[in-house]
Amino acid sequence: MEVAIYVLLTAIVALAAGIFIGRMLLQKVYKQREEDAKERAALIIKEAEASSESIKKDKMLQAKEKYLKLKADFEEEVNRKKNILSNNENKLKQREQQLKQQLEKVNRQEKELDKQKSELEEQTEIARRRREESEKLKEQQISILEKAANLTAEEARNQLIETLKDEARTKASSHIKDIIEEAKLTATKEAKKVVLETIQRTATEHAIENCVSVFNIESDDIKGKIIGREGRNIRALEASTGVEIIVDDTPEAIIISGFDPVRREIARLSLHRLVTDGRIHPARIEEIVAKTTKNIEDEIVEIGERTVIDLGIHGLHPELIKMVGRMRFRSSYGQNLLQHSREVAKLCATLAAELGLNAKLAKRAGLLHDIGKVWPEEPELPHAILGMQLAEKYKENPEVCNAIGAHHDEIEMTSMISPIIQACDAISGSRPGARREVMESYIQRLKDLEELALSFDGVNKCYAIQAGRELRIMVDAENVNDERAGLLSFEISQKIEKDMQYPGQIKVTVIREMRSVAYAK
Repeated sequence: MEVAIYVLLTAIVALAAGIFIGRMLLQKVYKQREEDAKERAALIIKEAEASSESIKKDKMLQAKEKYLKLKADFEEEVNRKKNILSNNENKLKQREQQLKQQLEKVNRQEKELDKQKSELEEQTEIARRRREESEKLKEQQISILEKAANLTAEEARNQLIETLKDEARTKASSHIKDIIEEAKLTATKEAKKVVLETIQRTATEHAIENCVSVFNIESDDIKGKIIGREGRNIRALEASTGVEIIVDDTPEAIIISGFDPVRREIARLSLHRLVTDGRIHPARIEEIVAKTTKNIEDEIVEIGERTVIDLGIHGLHPELIKMVGRMRFRSSYGQNLLQHSREVAKLCATLAAELGLNAKLAKRAGLLHDIGKVWPEEPELPHAILGMQLAEKYKENPEVCNAIGAHHDEIEMTSMISPIIQACDAISGSRPGARREVMESYIQRLKDLEELALSFDGVNKCYAIQAGRELRIMVDAENVNDERAGLLSFEISQKIEKDMQYPGQIKVTVIREMRSVAYAK
């Protein structure tokens, strides 16, 4: 029993010793692993710090490069604005100098006016004194005459009036027949006198349309930008507007050539916007030309409104006002249509007033008598009949409508102002130098030339340029290939030779341009 207990105690002691030793070993292992983990952690931290330092340096370099770039851009922008401010300052100085000169001139004129005013006051005072002396002298003379005649001035005046009345009745009865016969003989002469007085009282200028506009530029350096690399800009501008841009040695000027005044005006305004903006390239040119073409309609309305205000015509329909504005860009036998219509309106008002008719109605009919010429659709009707129909459509006075339709004898005259419109139209057109039939036939030939080319399939746009010596045609690239484009130029040239009469030769240029457009969203 004691042996068993001893063995058991020995086993327990051995087990406890083993447990103690195992615990010691485990603690040593755990400590070793903890040290290894700390070393790995320190290594990882060191690597992370090295990596972060490298990233920090890269970011600092990138930030420094971006800063330098922003600084350079900012300095460039500052320099550009400084230049603009400098230019504006110079212009302001010039303007200030001009204003000073004008102010000095006004001051001199004011001093002269003050001097003239003082002289006029002195002369007025002298005239007043002389008039008072004259009245006193007259009263004295009347008093002397009354005493001599033994009659007062009123009694003498009544006797003289009665005597003159008796003599007038006697002479009038004997001359009435002679006056009537003389009036019949001189009626035509008096009518001509009225017309001549009307013409003399209406002194307006006569504008003969030409085919060239001049666009002024500040310096010849802009010419290179307008031409563009290999002439791309000037070709795009000519293709968009249908005019010829002539850039030659003329100092600070560019010539815009074209028979259509509207096209020339669009080209001039587009050039002005492009030069002001500074960005000149084909895409920008097309954008500006499109905007200018849209804005020209607003200008036409403004011209029409200004015209009716100047002439004192009220209650005109907005569409008729728009047609009046279109007259500014049309000509009749070389005479500007708007100026012709304004002149006819003033002549009609003056002549109607001389004859005791409604001057306002006559002026209204005179302004509108040629509105049929500016109708964009250009039907087969004569312009007088078309103008009458347009006036009736917009509820104009029947007398005005009849005067418009009858001013070329297309219909019967039913109003008193109708012959006045016809006569004043002839007066305005027959002034020396007012019209040139050569110009009208020339423009009609160019229009026929363009219409002939547009009748072919695949032709998008067509412009007659260089005074009708060249026909420039833009075709649809999708429907017309290169071979067809060459054949098309030949066919159009043959058609021109067959159907038209013209001096010299006409160059037919067919332009086929392929465009590919995509949008990034």
